[in-house]
Amino acid sequence: MSKQQRPGVALVTGVGRRRSIGAGLAVGLARDGWDLALNHWTPYDDRIGLERTPDDPEVIADECRALGVEVVLVPGDLSDPATPGRLVEGARRLGPVTGLVLSHCESVDSSILTTDLESWDRHFAVNARATWLLIKAFAEQLPPSVEPGRVGGRIVALTSDHTVHNLPYGASKGALDRIVTAAAVELADRGVRANVINPGPIDTGWMDDAIRASGIAATPAGRLGTPSDTADLVRFLFSNEGSWMNGQVLFSNGGFNAG
Repeated sequence: MSKQQRPGVALVTGVGRRRSIGAGLAVGLARDGWDLALNHWTPYDDRIGLERTPDDPEVIADECRALGVEVVLVPGDLSDPATPGRLVEGARRLGPVTGLVLSHCESVDSSILTTDLESWDRHFAVNARATWLLIKAFAEQLPPSVEPGRVGGRIVALTSDHTVHNLPYGASKGALDRIVTAAAVELADRGVRANVINPGPIDTGWMDDAIRASGIAATPAGRLGTPSDTADLVRFLFSNEGSWMNGQVLFSNGGFNAG
C-alpha cells in the first residue's frame, strides 16, 4: 500500500508491552495501513512488574513496520500535563494525525479505606486528565470544520467497570467515559467520531489461575478475551463502515456478567 493509499496517521497510547491490548491495537491498525506513533512509558511498566522485555516497544514497532507502514515511538509520562501535546506533535512527524487510540492507564489496586491521595491524583492525572489533554491536542490540529457527514478524525478509548478494590482506577475510567462521549458532540464540527470500548476480562499477564477460571465462568462465550478481539472492534470503528458509530460506550466482552 502506497503512502497515498494509507488511511492516515494514528497515535496509540499504552504500547509498552508485547503482551498487551495496546500491542494488539497497533498491529491491527498496521494491517489496515495506518502509519503509527506508539506511546509507552517504561517506568510504569517496570513499576507494575508484568511480563515484558526492555525491547518490547521496538519489537512491536518492527512487527508493524513489517506490514508496510511507518512507525515512530513517542515515549512519555502521561501524568505530566505537558506530555499529551508532545505526543501529538511527535506523531505529526508522519503526517496529519486523524486517529487517536487511548489504551494507556494507571492501575494500582486499592479500596476506599486504603487509597492514598497521591495514588488517587496520579490515577486521575493519567486516566482522566491526560485523556482530555490528548483529545484537545488531537482536535486542535484537525481542520476546524468539515463538510457535514464527513469524518475528520477518529477517537477510541478503552475503559473498565472494575472499581471494587480498584477504586481510583475505576473512578478515573468513569471520568474518561464522559470526556470521550462529550468529544463526540463538542468536536462534531471537526468531523470527529469518538467512542469508548469496555473490553471485559482480557489476560495480558495480570491474571492468576483463580481469576482466569472465574473470568471464563462468568463469560457466556466460554473464554477470555484477547487483544485481537479489541483490535478488531477498533479497526471497525476506524473504518468507513464504522463511521455511523459515535458517542457510544461499547461492551465487547463475550457477555461477561450478562446474567
